[in-house]
Amino acid sequence: MINPFKTKKGLGRGLSSLIGDSEVSDNKTTISISSIIKNKYQPRKRFEKESLEELTSSIKERGIIQPIIVRKSDQLVDKFEIVAGERRWQAAQKAGLHKVPVVVIEADNLKSLEFAIVENVQRKDLNPIEEAEGYKRLIDDFNYDQEKVAKFIGKSRAHVSNCLRLLNLPQKIMEYIIDEKISQGHAKILVGLENAQLLAEKIISKKLSVRQAEALIRITKGNKSMNKRSKDSNIIDIENQLMEKIGMRVYVNNKKNNSGTIAFEYKGLDQMERLIQIIKSNY
Repeated sequence: MINPFKTKKGLGRGLSSLIGDSEVSDNKTTISISSIIKNKYQPRKRFEKESLEELTSSIKERGIIQPIIVRKSDQLVDKFEIVAGERRWQAAQKAGLHKVPVVVIEADNLKSLEFAIVENVQRKDLNPIEEAEGYKRLIDDFNYDQEKVAKFIGKSRAHVSNCLRLLNLPQKIMEYIIDEKISQGHAKILVGLENAQLLAEKIISKKLSVRQAEALIRITKGNKSMNKRSKDSNIIDIENQLMEKIGMRVYVNNKKNNSGTIAFEYKGLDQMERLIQIIKSNY
């Protein structure tokens, strides 16, 4: 069994950059495919069906050229957990193989997650949400910060930060990203917008480019600003007078038939209780 993390920190492109060509050939062995289990830290959730079928056909003809990297399971006896190569393992099962070539390495949970993330990121196998969730797991479960994540995967801190911001989007928009209905570029400009869901649907229905989507957002923001400025000056005066009187922000929404609502913005229980007392004292 080998420890690939002792000397090689850059995980590079593929197996050889991780543990070296000579070490692969020296430590490669064959085990039963039924003794292999999934990596519980695998960030990749979706495997493209067409690509998997192509790999299955290739394995039927040529076998597995690059061995699957595994570690001994810390929970199940006589089982090996995949560190890298789950797609090959799935294809091998579809191809009907009973034994597969593997390299058994020493790796704790952190190293298993690190390896899985780097392998997938560098091969561009992860969608943006899977990538972001992988980074978040490093931060949440293993006390990484964004700087450390960026340094480890060989990306900029801005790249890591932008990925993580995608997780603040509504669930439906994240599904659009996963399903490739909108791009990561579209998603980045939707983060933090109140009407992100509506804008995402317009981007999809109208097949807008990122530049066109940016223009749409500017127009939407401009219209909101116009609406705010077009509020009747008398209503604005009432809002300001009430704000001065009670010491908190007041919003008056007066409709054409002169019905409407008045909303008070309080910042803490003290202000809320004061507002209640003001109302009670006038009844």
